[in-house]
Amino acid sequence: MPEQNEWEQQAANLLKAELKRKGVTYAQLVEKLADIGISEKEANVANKLSRGKFSAAFMLACLKSIGSAQFYLD
Repeated sequence: MPEQNEWEQQAANLLKAELKRKGVTYAQLVEKLADIGISEKEANVANKLSRGKFSAAFMLACLKSIGSAQFYLD
């Protein structure tokens, strides 16, 4: 079983991969989050994704805002 920091890295990698697949930059993600009522700064988003420290709610909001209805876990 992976350790907590491995799970965090896996979550961050999944979200980064979805952003790349959709062609969405961190700046664009901030705009898309604002469109659904979530206020974030680009630097905060970058820090969350680099550390892998974010809530499941944040991840779901990001995926929803970029139009990812499905994603696959390996």
